[in-house]
Amino acid sequence: MRFGFRTFLVIAWSVAVLAVAVAAGLARLPFYGIGPGPAREVQPLIAVEGPRVYASSGRLVMTTVSYRQLTAIGVVLAWLDPDEAVVDESVLFPPGLTSEEEHRLAISDMDTSKINATFVALRELTGYPKEHGRGALIQGLVPGCSADGVLYPGDVVLDVNGRPVADVRAADRVIDDVPSGDTVIFTVRPLGESTTEDVRLVRKPCGASKEPLVGIARVPVFPFEVSIGSGDIGGPSAGLMFSLGLYDLLTPGDLTDGRTVAGTGTIGLDGRVGPIGGIEEKVVAAERTGAEVLLVPARNFAAALEVAPEGLELVEVGTFQDALDYFGVVGDRQAAA
Repeated sequence: MRFGFRTFLVIAWSVAVLAVAVAAGLARLPFYGIGPGPAREVQPLIAVEGPRVYASSGRLVMTTVSYRQLTAIGVVLAWLDPDEAVVDESVLFPPGLTSEEEHRLAISDMDTSKINATFVALRELTGYPKEHGRGALIQGLVPGCSADGVLYPGDVVLDVNGRPVADVRAADRVIDDVPSGDTVIFTVRPLGESTTEDVRLVRKPCGASKEPLVGIARVPVFPFEVSIGSGDIGGPSAGLMFSLGLYDLLTPGDLTDGRTVAGTGTIGLDGRVGPIGGIEEKVVAAERTGAEVLLVPARNFAAALEVAPEGLELVEVGTFQDALDYFGVVGDRQAAA
């Protein structure tokens, strides 16, 4: 069969249009699909050195969401999936970040949530923070300051400008004595390491306040070693369940009473439980894991009620103490020596 020149142009144009359409359909857009993620039992992720620990007959489970950047085709498919939601990129991450920066931020948020969870549980059960280890534990970082991307939550500051620091106050005094614009040398033990390293930072105006800072938030070092694994899961929303898992691990008895209790929520150093994203998807994740109960932050409770299946008990929590009240914890329990 022979084709004329006009027919050839029509075919070539059609192929070009199809190629552009396919490329457009496969190009990544600033939208993410959010769906139910894996639900993981928290106590097997927690390791404690020193005090006696007590295993539970039930399970405390953190719910997660899975998310993926979408193409145009992916947006359509996500809209058709009743268990997946489409959200703008800005809902998950600050604008202007690369994928590597987004991942680093998510892991940093997770590390801060582990520190907050440990702080809250140990304050409830031990003499912490009055009784603490040597140094200053980095709890968080101020974006845009010199420590951002150099130090990380979980690192321990042992010396500042060659002066040993016994606690947070000692570290603050040395840092505050450094003039704005000058270099501060930190001797730190990185998270999970036994060796130390020296890090040079500049104390300069940064952050929202524009005051001279290096940009690290500090808390007392824990009185004994606590490590919490999380794998590739990022974000701060497992904080509540980590704090409950550690609390239950350090005390006789069983908070769950043999049940599977799922939950979600950020945790602050003051014990307040904060809202999270993707609550509808986390309700689905809790149901799929066989949970009988789901602990829900107060500000997410109404949305969770709208999608909760029959047979899943929702418990509204605004603080760590609210969660303990639900489990019927009475009086001061102490961690075993």
